[in-house]
Amino acid sequence: MRLILTTLTALLLATVVGVGATWMTTTRGTEIGALTIGPWTARPRTGTADVDPYSRATIVRNGELPIGTGDGVAFTATADDKKKALDGRCDVVVSGVTPPARFWTLTLYDRKGHLVANSLQRYGFTSQEIVRQSDGTFEIRIASRSRAGNWLPTGGIERYALMLRLYDTPVGVATRTQRDAPMPTISTVGCS
Repeated sequence: MRLILTTLTALLLATVVGVGATWMTTTRGTEIGALTIGPWTARPRTGTADVDPYSRATIVRNGELPIGTGDGVAFTATADDKKKALDGRCDVVVSGVTPPARFWTLTLYDRKGHLVANSLQRYGFTSQEIVRQSDGTFEIRIASRSRAGNWLPTGGIERYALMLRLYDTPVGVATRTQRDAPMPTISTVGCS
């Protein structure tokens, strides 16, 4: 009887740990095969047959449609260069240059992966519509109140994420450093 109870307890514990670990990985993601440059993180194998099983489970759970490896790569950021969480009540500046790409988009999402509602219905910028400086660099202000130039409204939400999608780019699995792929900086410049 004691052996049966011990066996059932061990099986129950193993089931709880297994289901809990799977739930954690599919909700928070994994760092398996992740490419991190500054505050930006990409998972270039996500759109390939070589995707790890945890990333595959996350994709299925979230209903994502990842960018295929031949099409490009998607980088996300949830914090600035100093690792401060992106806060919609603060002014954040994304500036600099992007890695070479035929086309790119920068989009603002809430932490659940939904577009952030705002009265302008502006959810991001593309490489074709952004106003650049004479040296080719750009500056995007992300804030709850209107700003001059390239401005993305946050609606004052507490936390958000940025997604930079690079299409037709050499950035991918072999990329390792800022030198290989010059990513834009993210700076928090003030909070209300």
